[in-house]
Amino acid sequence: MLQVRQLLRLLYINYVLAKHGLDDIIFEIHLFRPFRFLIYLMPWNWIARNRAPRGQRIREALEDLGPIFIKFGQMLSTRKDLLPEDIAEELTALQDRVPPFDGDLAQQLIEKAYGTSIDEYFDEFNTTPLASASIAQVHTAKLKDGKEIVVKVLRPNIQPVIKRDIALLFIIAKLAERYSKDARRLRAIEIVQEYEKTILDELDLMREAANASQLRRNFENSKQLYIPEVYWDYTRRNVMVMERIHGEPMANIEKMKAAGVNMQRLSELGVEIFFTQVFSHNFFHADMHPGNLFVDMSDLGNPEYIAVDFGIVGTLSPKDQRYLAENFLAFFKRDYNRVAQLHVDSGWVPAGTRVDEFESAIRSVCEPIFEKPLKDISFGQLLLRLFQTARRFNMEVQPQLVLLQKTLLNIEGLGRQIYPDLDLWQTAKPFLEKWMNEQVGVKSLLKGFKKNLPYIAEKMPDMPELLFDAVKKIAEGENHQQQAEAFRELNKNIESNHKKLSYVLIGVSGLIMATILSGQTVNIEYQVLHVPVMSWLSAGIGSVFIWIGLKRF
Repeated sequence: MLQVRQLLRLLYINYVLAKHGLDDIIFEIHLFRPFRFLIYLMPWNWIARNRAPRGQRIREALEDLGPIFIKFGQMLSTRKDLLPEDIAEELTALQDRVPPFDGDLAQQLIEKAYGTSIDEYFDEFNTTPLASASIAQVHTAKLKDGKEIVVKVLRPNIQPVIKRDIALLFIIAKLAERYSKDARRLRAIEIVQEYEKTILDELDLMREAANASQLRRNFENSKQLYIPEVYWDYTRRNVMVMERIHGEPMANIEKMKAAGVNMQRLSELGVEIFFTQVFSHNFFHADMHPGNLFVDMSDLGNPEYIAVDFGIVGTLSPKDQRYLAENFLAFFKRDYNRVAQLHVDSGWVPAGTRVDEFESAIRSVCEPIFEKPLKDISFGQLLLRLFQTARRFNMEVQPQLVLLQKTLLNIEGLGRQIYPDLDLWQTAKPFLEKWMNEQVGVKSLLKGFKKNLPYIAEKMPDMPELLFDAVKKIAEGENHQQQAEAFRELNKNIESNHKKLSYVLIGVSGLIMATILSGQTVNIEYQVLHVPVMSWLSAGIGSVFIWIGLKRF
């Protein structure tokens, strides 16, 4: 049941939509069609006027409705698999340029979080905001030791506003799905659920600070991406303090070109960062648009990215990582049967899906793309077309893949803007192939054995007791003869498995020995000439024993 406040807010939303010439969209909803005649009674429709394109009108309406709807529009702009192209493109123009709230109020919020005067923590605090967004705003300050910092503080009373508007979005989505086939196809309720989770996570600045710390550790010894340091002693749930960075905003591309920055390297670096985060670290910054990126130009030939705003991050399961890498490789080999089979195997589409039909659909969509030169083929567009096609086969919404697609589209679009001749495939292919090679073979086997060794060692002391319990149960059973036979069979299997396990352990020992020998670099004639031979021999013998053991299993 709608509360009075929600009803008033809903009426205001309808007023704003009508103001921007979107009243026709309101009356397209089945619930309001009987009242469509009201369009002609509205004064603004009495005079013929030239209306802006619908995408522009939707964007302007969202801007008038306030921060939560602006954020929702930004999220929708990443769902090009769901929206008409003209609307999705227009929504990408939405920026977090919302009016700041009073700086003195920001200081009061910080002092309330600290429980003391701001002078106890900071030597300086600038009440004029450095930047203002829909959820929070940022102020510059200095610590007592002189370090320059930025202080991010949540907007006052933002949580009740967000919950109120999200509740309204759910009401609108439910009505839309009830009365509109298109809304049901677009899964309006699931979109709102996804948005709710994302925006509520952004309200916890402790979570964002933890994300920043993890990304900083991941790139600690890298010259690809710099992540500012978090000052945990000054960070609270609604206040986050970080090192202040100085770099050129990513939006100032022409200024960087004029300064002599290696734009080709900068473009390729963005792709490398993306694939490093997704496949090596499995922890990626999922909001890498130009407003959150800066460039360190201290070395023009080897520029470095600087990232801020870590409220949205993504991860993939090992299974999704593997299937995603295989999908990319299969796509560029035009192996559509493999792509279709991977979607079924991964559970992204229902198990009963006919692979041949899915393969045919993928081929009809993707073949036109491959008529272009490789450097002009967009990874982001491939994913987009793939998800659009998969939806026809009842592919469920995969939130982790949506974040990935959004990030890839951001990085790729930015990369081509920086350097139009960016060959994304040439940059990404070696990385993908190397990662795939690391997932199979001896190296992967040793990694898996090393990972599971503590578990095996932990369970080994329990084996005698388990065996004793099994013997006791057999001895106490009613059908002693039958269970004795089962015990003899069990004993036989244990003895057999013991032999098989011995083969495997001998094989693994051989591989470990090979690894140790291959790392020896002492300049003694015997070692230089024969250690590699011994290494390969150990590896070969070890592999044979493992093969025999596994074969016997």
